[in-house]
Amino acid sequence: MSRLERLREMLAADPRDVFLRYALGMELTGADDFEGCVAVFRELMAETPPHVPSFFMAGQALVAAGEIDDARAILRDGIEEARRQNDLHAAGEMSEFLATLGALGEGF
Repeated sequence: MSRLERLREMLAADPRDVFLRYALGMELTGADDFEGCVAVFRELMAETPPHVPSFFMAGQALVAAGEIDDARAILRDGIEEARRQNDLHAAGEMSEFLATLGALGEGF
């Protein structure tokens, strides 16, 4: 059984488990399933409270898929949320990544 199949099996037993859902998103990222992983990360971003690492991973996946403007928007939202949750390390990482996108497509 693959890791992806195992994660899906575990999620069937506990569909609200944030760690398992994030792991699924990461596994889909590794499989270059950008649409699938972004969908998983968006669900986690919509949680209360929003799952901060999902903003960063969704942003990276969107860049890999060539969706630079969408990545910028998610990263900006993620920076805001990270600051609300006092996760200054994550806010800094997302800010640095966002700054690197200035050379790609439209400016921010």
